[in-house]
Amino acid sequence: MRLAVTGATGFVGGAVCRAAAAAGWQVTAFGRRAAADAGRLGGAAYRSWDIGAAKLADPPGVDAVVHCAASATDTGVAPEVWRTNLLGTHHVLASFPDCRIVHVSSASVYDPFRPTVRAREHEAPVDRYLNAYAAAKAAAEQLVLAVARDAVVLRPHAVYGAGDTTLLPRLLENVRGNRLLVPGNGKVLVSMTNVDTLARACLLAATAETAWPSVFNIADSAPVPIDWALRGLLASAGARVRPAYVPARVLTPFARVFPRGRLNRYVISQFAVERSLDITAAIDRLGYEPSPTVFPVP
Repeated sequence: MRLAVTGATGFVGGAVCRAAAAAGWQVTAFGRRAAADAGRLGGAAYRSWDIGAAKLADPPGVDAVVHCAASATDTGVAPEVWRTNLLGTHHVLASFPDCRIVHVSSASVYDPFRPTVRAREHEAPVDRYLNAYAAAKAAAEQLVLAVARDAVVLRPHAVYGAGDTTLLPRLLENVRGNRLLVPGNGKVLVSMTNVDTLARACLLAATAETAWPSVFNIADSAPVPIDWALRGLLASAGARVRPAYVPARVLTPFARVFPRGRLNRYVISQFAVERSLDITAAIDRLGYEPSPTVFPVP
C-alpha cells in the first residue's frame, strides 16, 4: 500500500505515519516544516509542502492520501485558518485527483449551540459556528465530498495520547496555581479519541471496501464524564491540579468581552454541555474497533 500523509509533523499525522510504516506500507510524509524527525514519522520519506500555498508540482504515485494537515486552533486569525483548512484541502484534492482521500475532520462541525448527544453523522454540518476553525472544517468536508472521486471523512473528538500538542497543552495554559477554571459542572459526558486508535481508523478508511463517499465519527468506546476526563489528562502530565467549575452563565459575558482569549464562547460550548458521538457506523462499516478511554501514567 502506498500512502501519502499531510500534516505529518503534527500530532495526528505523525501517529498515522508510524502506524502505516509499522504495517509495512510505503509512506510519503508531507509537512510545512523544512525538515522532520524521521523517528516521529516511522522512517517515512519526508517532503516539505505548505498546502495553503499551492498544489504539488510533482506528486508521488500513491493509492491513498490521509489528509491530517490543519490549523487546529479555536483562537487563530481567520484568514490563516481558512487558508490552511479550506484552500489547503483544495490543493490536496488537486494534487491527488485519482486516489482515495481520507480527510481527518473534527466533531467541531456539529451544532455548537446545543448539546451533542450521541450525535450521528447526518447531523452536521450546520448553518452557524462560533469560530473560523469549525466553519472551515465544515466547508472542507463539503469540498472533499463534492470533489473527490473516492473519499471518506473522519470526525474525531478531543484527541489525546502521547505527544499531544493541542488538547493537554491548552489545558495546562489555563492552570492558575493548582486549579483549572472550567465552564459547567463537570458532570456532562464527552467522547474522547485516543490518537493511536484514530491512526488505525485512518488506515482502515484508506483500505476498506464500503460505499463512498462516507462520513464516520471516530471516538473511544464510550463517553466519559468530563470531570473524570480532565482529571485523567492532568494526572497524565504529572500536574497536581484540580478542576474548578463555574456556571457557564457566569463566564459567557466575559467571553463576549474577550472573544479572542482562552476563555471564549467556543471553549464554553465544549465544556458546559454534552459532546458525545455515536460510532456505530464506523464499527459496522469500517470494522473500527474502539478501546476504552485510558490515560497514560506518567
